[in-house]
Amino acid sequence: MTSSPSPTPATTPGEAASRRRVLLAAPRGYCAGVDRAVIAVEKALEQYGAPVYVRHEIVHNKYVVKTLEKKGAIFVEETEEVPEGNIVIFSAHGVAPVVHDEAKRGKLATIDATCPLVTKVHKEAVRYAKEDYDILLIGHEGHEEVIGTSGEAPEHITLVDGPKDVENVEVRDPDKVVWLSQTTLSVDETMETVDALKGRYPNLLSPPSDDICYATQNRQTAVKQMGAEADLVIVVGSKNSSNSVRLVEVALGAGARDAHLVDYAEEIDEAWLEGVGTVGVTSGASVPDVLVHGVLDWLAARGYEDVETLTAAEESIHFSLPKELRRDLRAEAKAATED
Repeated sequence: MTSSPSPTPATTPGEAASRRRVLLAAPRGYCAGVDRAVIAVEKALEQYGAPVYVRHEIVHNKYVVKTLEKKGAIFVEETEEVPEGNIVIFSAHGVAPVVHDEAKRGKLATIDATCPLVTKVHKEAVRYAKEDYDILLIGHEGHEEVIGTSGEAPEHITLVDGPKDVENVEVRDPDKVVWLSQTTLSVDETMETVDALKGRYPNLLSPPSDDICYATQNRQTAVKQMGAEADLVIVVGSKNSSNSVRLVEVALGAGARDAHLVDYAEEIDEAWLEGVGTVGVTSGASVPDVLVHGVLDWLAARGYEDVETLTAAEESIHFSLPKELRRDLRAEAKAATED
């Protein structure tokens, strides 16, 4: 008769901490829209010289903003702050039509670095407004992307800030309602909000494709897989980065014992490592990989040298530069060949 194997004793925190490893999420960091926006500022500075003005942070990351400031970019809150005759770049989050009008009145040359996926949502808002739909925009109040999208059709758009806000929604015709969303939200929370809306409006129309961007979804998928194994998840990103904040929430929801958002490795508290065997590391879509490597070096110095990459998806999407820059860059290249 074969005896049953003895049950494996529970792992104590001390034993878990002795087997130290890092799960590194892939994909992580820069998405195609962020990469395009940052390069747009760098190319404008190279081509036109400093200063180049940027309305709001080009992307929500402290390090990126500080780096571009050192190169000669000046970040302003409002278009009116840009001196007449200068260049202003609109951030990856997009702006409302009224901002374009402000730039024209201020005699400003503009470069629109809005992420093409955000532009897609803007176009959907315009189209549904023309068809006289009530548009329920799922997103966070005050976020720049939400402000820009709402400005495309303010008379038709109602903001829905999560499932709890659904009971406050009022529409003209329950049979002519469509939902759109901010691109950087949690996929799960968005669909929870959509389900709640459909409970009130069974004929709620969905957009032709999901508005939550591919990069946000891929990074959240990787963190879900990571959260099931990690004792601690460190998300590199700034506190005003919606997609970075969501990654912390997704990690905790997936089972991670603890999760924190940091801009730099120096912000990590060593107390977080107590009893921790597996540390998950990822970064928001506006974070350069140099900051992630800083975190990996910090962890390695504390015994977490074994790094295993957890790949949830492969990304190959690339967006061309804003048309204003492409036009001028082509002219510059042509002039160089004629010299």
